[in-house]
Amino acid sequence: MPARPKVSIIGAGTVGTAAAHWIASRQLADVVLVDIIEGLPQGKALDLQQAGPIAGFNVQVTGSNDYGATADSAVVVITAGVARKPGMTREQLIDINAGIVRGVVEQVTRTSPDAILLVVTNPLDAITYLTYKAAGLPRHRVIGESGALDSTRFRTFLAQAVGVAPE
Repeated sequence: MPARPKVSIIGAGTVGTAAAHWIASRQLADVVLVDIIEGLPQGKALDLQQAGPIAGFNVQVTGSNDYGATADSAVVVITAGVARKPGMTREQLIDINAGIVRGVVEQVTRTSPDAILLVVTNPLDAITYLTYKAAGLPRHRVIGESGALDSTRFRTFLAQAVGVAPE
């Protein structure tokens, strides 16, 4: 049996963990969660791994504070960064998250030079471009994920306004 592909998710917060759950529950790939907070990705990974038998999925989910665990990933999802706080300008958010993502890109392009990078960190348009430039990869290997989220939000709000299911 061929090995399952590996998807690494950088940032084990709410978005990263939700992405890990989605990937694992569909058995798309083995998942590695990486975060700078000691114990956080390990705990989240353990929760997901132990949910597998109940939810009916069987993939390897691991957590680490070491980028070495991401080696040979097919896809790296970048969710690392801070959330925009009240009063914070978009420029301030870019400054903070750009520094974080530059460090992430440096690590993951070393451990998984053939990976596709999927960027989720906000502000997405600026951070995706920064990732593309910092990684030095062809443009088809750096993808920013925002249109789907915006479309889903619109669909949900519209459905709520007219009183129907957003299916």
